[in-house]
Amino acid sequence: MKHVLTALLFAITLSAFGQASVAYYPFNNLISVSTNADRAFWADARVQTNTVFGSLSTTICPMINVARKAQVNYYTGLGVRFNALNGIDNRDVLEGYSLHVGVRIKPLIMIPNLRVAFEIAPYSRKDFKTGNLQSFLGLVYQFSKK
Repeated sequence: MKHVLTALLFAITLSAFGQASVAYYPFNNLISVSTNADRAFWADARVQTNTVFGSLSTTICPMINVARKAQVNYYTGLGVRFNALNGIDNRDVLEGYSLHVGVRIKPLIMIPNLRVAFEIAPYSRKDFKTGNLQSFLGLVYQFSKK
């Protein structure tokens, strides 16, 4: 099922967005689809891939590039995490909030669309009583217009 979801997100990204990006964070089992991360403001949607029906936690993150250089972008943004399946058993759909601080690096000049993403994101449950510090490391491919 992971591969079907990955292929679906990849196909949607190719057809719907001219300059979107797809990221995979293997240590966190996340797939991300973003708008053009080279712009000043951009958005990111993350979906958990390690489960199908147990949890469909999705995080929507509007991001702001703090500094943009030729080989690296530094960004920050707020995230809202929700799970549509929580409504089935009368739990709240909203799960929590996060603050993302990250960097996207272009490590290879000959492949400028390939990036490495690293983020630190403090996360809190919706009641702000518990939380944790998340870190994300993944590969990003930024599609470009033809």
